[in-house]
Amino acid sequence: MSRRLTSIVNYRGRLSAVTKIPISADSHITEPPNCYIDHIDPSYRDRAPYITNDERYGDIYVIEGMEKTIPIGLVAAAGKDPKSMRWSGGVFDELHRSGWDPKYRLADQDIDGVGAEILYPSVGMVLCNHPDFDYKRACMSAYNRWLQGYCSEAPDRLYGMAQVTLASVDEGINELRHAKEMGFRGVMMPGNPRHEDYDHLDYDPFYEAAVDLGLPLSFHILTSNTDKIGAMRGPRINGFCTIIRGCQDIIGMFIFGGVFQRHPKLRLVCVEADAGWAPHYMYRMDHAYNYHRYWMKCEELERLPSDYFRDNVYMTFQDDWIAFKFKDECNVRRLMWANDFPHSDATWPRSQELLAEHTTHLTKEEKDWVLHDNVAELYSITAV
Repeated sequence: MSRRLTSIVNYRGRLSAVTKIPISADSHITEPPNCYIDHIDPSYRDRAPYITNDERYGDIYVIEGMEKTIPIGLVAAAGKDPKSMRWSGGVFDELHRSGWDPKYRLADQDIDGVGAEILYPSVGMVLCNHPDFDYKRACMSAYNRWLQGYCSEAPDRLYGMAQVTLASVDEGINELRHAKEMGFRGVMMPGNPRHEDYDHLDYDPFYEAAVDLGLPLSFHILTSNTDKIGAMRGPRINGFCTIIRGCQDIIGMFIFGGVFQRHPKLRLVCVEADAGWAPHYMYRMDHAYNYHRYWMKCEELERLPSDYFRDNVYMTFQDDWIAFKFKDECNVRRLMWANDFPHSDATWPRSQELLAEHTTHLTKEEKDWVLHDNVAELYSITAV
């Protein structure tokens, strides 16, 4: 066993049964001030997202055409005491440097006992809901160019997910091909496309292309136009419990809309919406199909909704111990642990301590599946 692997396995003396270094299936970038400005199409440079300081909120990202700015106080709050977390007052230079400087990223991976990360954006999550698809395309293309350079620092440990716009089916297919050419292993989808919705037959060529190119399609929380923390009843914190609804709606649409039936090899990744709820959701889908499909119309399916869920949907989660507990009611080969670094929900730098507690009932094979093999096989990662 290598010195590095031994140090990770014996991290805090807890995960002695793990033989493979964990891979985080969902970590994040902190877009630097020059991310969009330096890489965007010149015709959009004067309108590119930028960072400024606000007297009330501290450093914020400003995006033209979106009413709400993005305070960066919680964007990179990993490791902070929850009592010290604030929506406002963040200073970019005080954030985890590894969020935008790859030279520091590997050290933070080693601190957490992680061998590689699947990387998603932060500002880019908000951009998914931008109403101007041309502007959004320019921003996402700029981000992809920046991300390609970031990941090139350690291509065997940094795996970025390209952003696609889905302004049209044909453009979406071109975006998939370009992502593949740039070396990305998967793509992050906007919660809402411009043309129809994702279960429409017009998208079949797009899904065929995704399968042919071997690119999983990821849907992250807070990227649908209904994912609004402020849209809730009661105290603001109640909104935190609603943000998984967008991913649930998308999964249900793909299943009841017959997308997986038409494209059985299509792989959908539900990102950061946890997984402990999946067994009941699958039951609820089966119940709806068996009892109500005749008057609440949907596609006639060859299999039960839960079968498509178990086969086609991958799920990432952090400290959702219920997901580990109900692994058999889900599909243990579709569960993928993540540390969400450097966001405020991150388990960094305590991931190994939490995993040692949450995986005690798993066999060595099951630990390897959830912490390493499932994500490695999905994204064809062989170096870790």
